[in-house]
Amino acid sequence: MKHTNAFASFLGAAALCCMFVIGSVAPAAAADIVDTAISAGNFQTLVAAVQAAGLVDALRGTGPFTVFAPTDEAFAKLPVKKLGDLLLPENKGLLTSILLYHVVAGKVMAADVVNLEEATTLNGEDVRIAVTGKGVRINNANVIATDIETSNGVIHVIDRVLIPRADGQGDQ
Repeated sequence: MKHTNAFASFLGAAALCCMFVIGSVAPAAAADIVDTAISAGNFQTLVAAVQAAGLVDALRGTGPFTVFAPTDEAFAKLPVKKLGDLLLPENKGLLTSILLYHVVAGKVMAADVVNLEEATTLNGEDVRIAVTGKGVRINNANVIATDIETSNGVIHVIDRVLIPRADGQGDQ
């Protein structure tokens, strides 16, 4: 019950946060994950990375997908050299793995999170999910907005880029 109350409080705060983070996006259900991210305006780095990795068509696919989407501010926390290196053509495999670590098959809404401790991402590794009195965390990232519905899934906004363990230091 304690988790349910904390999560309910988080959902209320996340709804308010969502209005500020997403702004005036067209009706979300009408756009796919990629177009919703483009319209939001604060996922430019994520969209550029998805384009560099060749994942645009996949994320415009039928789905459904759940995307833990780092904001531009989250990407800005990465060392500039690391981010620049990731976008180089020779690092496409690594970039793809990192991006797929942000995607879960299926549509996992915020209300479903209270029953999960982890979720398997499309790169094959699990992310940890923790519900606390302060909100929801995916590994070391805070979920700052939830349940942004799209035509092919849902986006949850996070404040850090998730790095899988197999790709270096990881954020575990």
